[in-house]
Amino acid sequence: MKIAVVGTGYVGLVTGTCFAETGNTVTCVDIDVNKVTKLMSGEITIYEPGLEKIFLRNLKEERLFFTTKLAEGIKDAAIIFLALPTPPGEDGSADMKYVLGVAADLGKILKPGDYKVIVDKSTVPVGTAEKVSATILESALKASPNEGGLEGSFDVVSNPEFLREGVAVEDFMKPDRVVVGTNSERAKKLISELFAPFVRQGNPVIFMDERSAELTKYAANSFLATKISFMNEIAQLCELMGADVDMVRRGIGSDDRIGRRFLFPGIGYGGSCFPKDVQALVKSSNDVNYDFKILNAVMEVNEKQKLQLLPKIKKYFNNKLKGKHFALWGLAFKPNTDDIREAPALYMIDALLAEGATVTAFDPEAMNNVKQSMGDKINYAESQYAALKDAHALIIATEWNEFRTPDFQKIVAGLKNKVIFDGRNLFDMSAIRDLGFHYESIGRAVVIKT
Repeated sequence: MKIAVVGTGYVGLVTGTCFAETGNTVTCVDIDVNKVTKLMSGEITIYEPGLEKIFLRNLKEERLFFTTKLAEGIKDAAIIFLALPTPPGEDGSADMKYVLGVAADLGKILKPGDYKVIVDKSTVPVGTAEKVSATILESALKASPNEGGLEGSFDVVSNPEFLREGVAVEDFMKPDRVVVGTNSERAKKLISELFAPFVRQGNPVIFMDERSAELTKYAANSFLATKISFMNEIAQLCELMGADVDMVRRGIGSDDRIGRRFLFPGIGYGGSCFPKDVQALVKSSNDVNYDFKILNAVMEVNEKQKLQLLPKIKKYFNNKLKGKHFALWGLAFKPNTDDIREAPALYMIDALLAEGATVTAFDPEAMNNVKQSMGDKINYAESQYAALKDAHALIIATEWNEFRTPDFQKIVAGLKNKVIFDGRNLFDMSAIRDLGFHYESIGRAVVIKT
């Protein structure tokens, strides 16, 4: 099958590459000339484990192509995926200008009788499929008023993505489920053929109406964000009541009605999806006069959680952070990505700088992105241990695997004080106690060095 993917960001590049991996011919379209030039020359533009290998393979096998010209990209495509950004507006709503802009362009290009399925892959508000369809029809009539329009020449389908950064290739190639919103039998047939190689083990392709599919994406991300904020609230209770959040997490996670995933407390969620999707669902709820109390609380808890370590740090240093120097491990919002959007580490850095402290940071993948946004406001180290030099304490903000079992002797040698503030609960409490650190984490007892 010939496919077009409009947008080569995180979702678009993973989508296009993975469809090519199953034998389809895929053309990815983007208006960024520099990005397209890099991709055409074999330079991948995002960090995602496992993606580069199949990207290069499909580029070499001439199943994966890139262009800046929309008409060229969709010319022979049976299915056109829209993988475009929907950033949050000032009021929290999803900004639809990119999606609707491409829809208007498609209206000028599509030809009557040349049937195509247009798929909303972006996370979009409920009702977007209808808006995209209306925009295409309106644009077509304006462009060619004498040709009779495009009725019957296309269907707009909702196919939300459920990719986790860091394991996106695996998620795409072996999905738990594929959600498709359409009432068109013709579109169902094409989409079923396209996804057949990905669901051979029997995982479902769930067909529903477009609006339900659009809401499913928001509901899924909002529920996962709720689990995270709930556990962060439990962690605060644990600190006040003398309980251990790790034990509570294990106790409730073994209940299959709850599940083990997304129950790890920390310094809040970030990234491109959870913050904007929760915010967008709240805004959509407000638009229909519904007060989504739970999600408002989820957002409030998460904002506070980002700086949950700051009071602990200030207390330890007697509210005198001016002149103090901190080592920070982790800048990405989660491990196995270079994504720093809404990363809690950045909020922590801003707070420390405002108190007059200085920071040296290390992250295996995200430092270049932070340099572009923060410049020389902080220092950057070549390794996790180099970041420790002359620091009064170590702060951990991202749970990269290489941080989980470090060389503690190197930590002791690098730090001025044996002090760690751990926002991701990486270390065993008894081991830290035996090593003589002052150690504070989230929802667990404070280990005071002796």
